[in-house]
Amino acid sequence: MIRKARINDVKAMHVLLNYFAGQGLLLPRSLSELYDHLRDYLVFESGDGDVAGVVALHIVWEDLAEIRSLAVEEAYQRQGIGRELIHQCLSEAALLGIHNVFTLTYQPGFFKRLGFKLVDKAALPHKIWADCVKCPKFPDCDESALLTEL
Repeated sequence: MIRKARINDVKAMHVLLNYFAGQGLLLPRSLSELYDHLRDYLVFESGDGDVAGVVALHIVWEDLAEIRSLAVEEAYQRQGIGRELIHQCLSEAALLGIHNVFTLTYQPGFFKRLGFKLVDKAALPHKIWADCVKCPKFPDCDESALLTEL
């Protein structure tokens, strides 16, 4: 089941995101950051009630949002959960009247299959780089930027 994240999900989200951050697949998120931006997050709840997937839709500007922090527990990967989490984010963006959604990722093929197109990172507003300065790879980012228009 995919639903909006709740306060009691934050610690499990933190563990899941930082597991993949430890592998260099996404940026780590602090507990404080997760609490501050809880309304951005959706979770996939497994049959036993555990958080087994997470994603955020972060509004950046008037007509621009970012999909960030997509992670699905390894046991649940390749079952369409990541795809459904992204679809839910895109539906929410459309409801909010946001027409452009981007992501920075190490998995560009996954997002291309969902209709995202590669773009030059320099084409994105400078405002998005606020998180990047926290990254150990900054300023030598090797993530791909992808964008979809709704």
